[in-house]
Amino acid sequence: MLIEFSVSNFRSFRERQTLSMVAAPRLHKRENVFTPMVKGEKLPDLLKVAAVYGPNASGKSNLITAMGIFSCIAHGPESAMNAVEPFRFDKSLQNQASEFEWNFIVDGLRYRLHLAVLGKRITKEILHVFPAGKETLLYQRVYENGVDNYLLGSELEGGAIVHQAWKNLTGPNLLFIAQAVANASEQLQQLRKPFHWLGGVLPVAKLDWSLSFTIQQMRKDQRVGELLAEFLREVDVPILQIEFAQHAGLVAKDAEESLRFTHQTAMGQAKFTLLEESDGTRNLMGFWMFWMSLNHKTKTDLNVLAIDELDSSLHPNIIIALLKKRLELEHPAQMIFTTHDTHLMDAKILRRDQFWITERDANGATQLRSIHDFAGRESEDIEKRYYEGRYRGLPLLRRK
Repeated sequence: MLIEFSVSNFRSFRERQTLSMVAAPRLHKRENVFTPMVKGEKLPDLLKVAAVYGPNASGKSNLITAMGIFSCIAHGPESAMNAVEPFRFDKSLQNQASEFEWNFIVDGLRYRLHLAVLGKRITKEILHVFPAGKETLLYQRVYENGVDNYLLGSELEGGAIVHQAWKNLTGPNLLFIAQAVANASEQLQQLRKPFHWLGGVLPVAKLDWSLSFTIQQMRKDQRVGELLAEFLREVDVPILQIEFAQHAGLVAKDAEESLRFTHQTAMGQAKFTLLEESDGTRNLMGFWMFWMSLNHKTKTDLNVLAIDELDSSLHPNIIIALLKKRLELEHPAQMIFTTHDTHLMDAKILRRDQFWITERDANGATQLRSIHDFAGRESEDIEKRYYEGRYRGLPLLRRK
């Protein structure tokens, strides 16, 4: 469960900006929040969903990328390092690290991970845990004077020999926690849970980006195609069946070309290829696998699904239906998404504290604010006030 995420000196983010999933007190719609169960602590309720609005090039996509930077480094350090760039307009920050911080809860314990990246190396990696609310250092790694300096907490499992092995295996662009988890015995479980939680914060840049993953799963299990077709019918896409054309020697590309979609109408049935399906249908297909993992307890649970441009090629009513379903479920996984669709700015669906705004300041830096930070009534017309400029975050269009 994400409590809050902070980022600084990363792409359009200059000074530290924080997205908080802490629910504001005294607002209604209790189904939109959940109470985190933490050992020895009483924490405020957390939000299930957050929507981020703002003009083009205001930093929405950069926020989604930043949230998933740990997952990207853990799974592909080379490409992830290339994605980390400092804020370019401030020359004094060019040789300073980009910094990220996740505050989160997993299995009844609160954690905080601070990560800093400069160039092709990790310059800071610090993990704290809060048993009964008491801040306890598990490990600290700081790059200074050409070497990684470690401070390992007295509560860190493993012992001196194991700890030294983990340090030896940790290269400049590798995460210490990743090496520790990969090279620990089954008895050493302390770092596994925070590592897997952080790895489950998944950024989805475009919905069609994940389409190939859905297709791979359909090839492995016929039931996947049946469930996907059922989901599409629920959102008014009249697909009766999804199947692969029967011929041998399929490879990944051929698998996409061999997909057949049986559409059902009042006049009968017809088959279509994937290329003949709309962008909206393709996006829904890519989204579905993550949606299933987000909302159902499986071994591949996502903890936070961060989607850029959720409204891309999807009808507003479909998005509203998906949001309502997510809010109705008790499973505390969270969804954060960017959008330009102001139809979702409906106080009957989301609370004021679930809407966030990005905008560029005079220096080109992203400012991130919650609508709840602005004065207003809980029942006000949020969409109207947004277009009136009450919350800012609107594009400034110049007249000729």
